[in-house]
Amino acid sequence: MTTAFSQVDNRPAHTGYDFSLEGALAMFKKANSLEEFEKLLNEENNSVNNLDLNNDDDIDYIVVEDIKEGDSHIVVLSTYLNEKEKQDIATIGIEKTGEDQAVLQIEGDTDLYPENSIIEPTDERESLKPSKGGPNAFETDIQVVTVNVWFWPSVRFLFGPRYVVWVSPYRWGYYPRWWKPWRPIAHPVFYAHCAPHRVYYRPAGRRVIVARRAYTPRRHSSTLVVHNRRGTTVVHKNRRGTVKVVKTKRAPVRGRR
Repeated sequence: MTTAFSQVDNRPAHTGYDFSLEGALAMFKKANSLEEFEKLLNEENNSVNNLDLNNDDDIDYIVVEDIKEGDSHIVVLSTYLNEKEKQDIATIGIEKTGEDQAVLQIEGDTDLYPENSIIEPTDERESLKPSKGGPNAFETDIQVVTVNVWFWPSVRFLFGPRYVVWVSPYRWGYYPRWWKPWRPIAHPVFYAHCAPHRVYYRPAGRRVIVARRAYTPRRHSSTLVVHNRRGTTVVHKNRRGTVKVVKTKRAPVRGRR
C-alpha cells in the first residue's frame, strides 16, 4: 500500500459554513424551551455544529442567550474560545407582528459568514392560473411565502407570561455532564449531513429590525484565526473594541487519500 497526497482543501469557503444556520432553525422549531434548544444544538447526531474555532480538535460547545426588547427577542448563539474570549456565531431574531403573528430569521455573524447571511423558514403555495396555451389550459403557479412562527413551541415559550430571560449557565471549562465533544469532520461530509435542514429554510432579505438593534451593542467578537479556502483571516480586537482584520495568503493543505 502507498500513501498519496493531494492539494484538495476540504475547508469551507467561509468558516461559518461549518455551522448550519438551517439546522439551527430546525432545532429551534423542535425545542420547547431555550434550554432544550441549546441541548439540541450540541448533540452530534443533529448535524448542526462542526465548528472548532480554537483549533483544539474538539467541537466547540454552543451557548444560548436571549436579549428581550419589548415584543422582540434576539437569541444569541456563541462559543467560548478560552476563559476570556467569546465569539458570536449567529443570532435568531423574533418579532411579534400581530396578536397571533410572529416572524423569525437567523443571521450568521460577519466574522464567520458573508454579509447578510440570513435564513428564514419558508413554505410554498400552489395554485392554478390560466396558461398562454389557451383559455382552457392551466399551469401551476408556485409562490414562496413567509411562515408565521407564532405557534412554534419555542416562540410561545419566549412570549409566555411567566417567561424569564434565559442565559446559558455554561462557560469555558464548565459544560453539562451529558456533553461529550467530538472531532470535526471534513466540510463536504458535514454539508451532506445538513442537506435535510435546507429543504424548509432558505436565504432571505432582512425583516427583523428591532431585535437586531437591541443586539448590536452587545455583540461578542473575539480575537480569532479563521482558516478557510479564501485564506487565513486574523481578527484582532484591541482594548477599545475596535476590530482589525488581517488577511494572509492561503497555504496549500496536504491531505491523505
